[in-house]
Amino acid sequence: MSNQNLAVLSLSLKLTGTVTNNRFVTPAGVQAGAGANTLGVSRQSGVAGDMAAIDVLGTATLESGGAVAAGATIASDATGRAVTWASGAKVALALEAATAAGQAIEVLLIPNVA
Repeated sequence: MSNQNLAVLSLSLKLTGTVTNNRFVTPAGVQAGAGANTLGVSRQSGVAGDMAAIDVLGTATLESGGAVAAGATIASDATGRAVTWASGAKVALALEAATAAGQAIEVLLIPNVA
């Protein structure tokens, strides 16, 4: 399990909802839902009105939403965690495996659009 990341681009984003660190965030400034298009991964927790650093390009540390194999294509679950892609937007590639929910893994972020 990883606690590292190599962000090529991080942006400051004004949050419009509550966001937990190491979760996917949408361009609207809220924590991503299941299969959502994402801007990137939050580096810190925050609430509406806070400015937060969002890793947009490169690798990021992300919380898993279940078991994920290294090399799997990643989507966001209902709470912005990494799950193996089945439908919706493809937003990352797992660089490490997770054996259960709640583990920190390193992912390679994939730019995505609606």
